[in-house]
Amino acid sequence: MTRIFSAFAIAMMALLIAAPASIAAETLHKVAIHVDQNDKRVMNMALNNAQNVSKYYAAKGEKVVIELVAYGPGLHMLRDDTSPVKSRIETMSLSMPNLTFSACGNTHRKMSKKAGKQIKLMSEAKMVPSGVVRLIELQEKGFAYIRP
Repeated sequence: MTRIFSAFAIAMMALLIAAPASIAAETLHKVAIHVDQNDKRVMNMALNNAQNVSKYYAAKGEKVVIELVAYGPGLHMLRDDTSPVKSRIETMSLSMPNLTFSACGNTHRKMSKKAGKQIKLMSEAKMVPSGVVRLIELQEKGFAYIRP
C-alpha cells in the first residue's frame, strides 16, 4: 500500500511540475492599442509597441493577439492617401498575422463628408462602427489597453 501511495504521490508531483509549462503554452494575451493622433511619432510608437509585445510573448512560447484601433485624427494612420506609416503597416501585416487594424466608421464618415468623396482606407484596415465603442468591447473581453 505504501508503494502505491508513493507512486501516486510522485505522479502527482510530476503533474504539478509540468502544469505551469502546459498552462504557459495555452496562455493567450490580448492587447488593444489606441491611436487618436495624426502624429507619425505616435503612430510609430504604437507599431513599435505591437512589435515588441509580439516578440516578447513569442520568445516565451505564449500567444498574443493585438488590435490597433484608430479614430479621430489617428484615422490618418489607416488612410490609403495620407498614412505616414503605410509601408510599415503593409510589412507588419505580412509578418504579424496576430495584428489587426480597426478603423472608426464614425470618423471615416465625417472625413469622407468633409472631403466630398469616399476616403479609401488601407486594405489592412477593417471598418468598425465606432473606434471608442470597439475599445470598450475589447476591454470588456479582457484586452489590455495601451495608449502610446
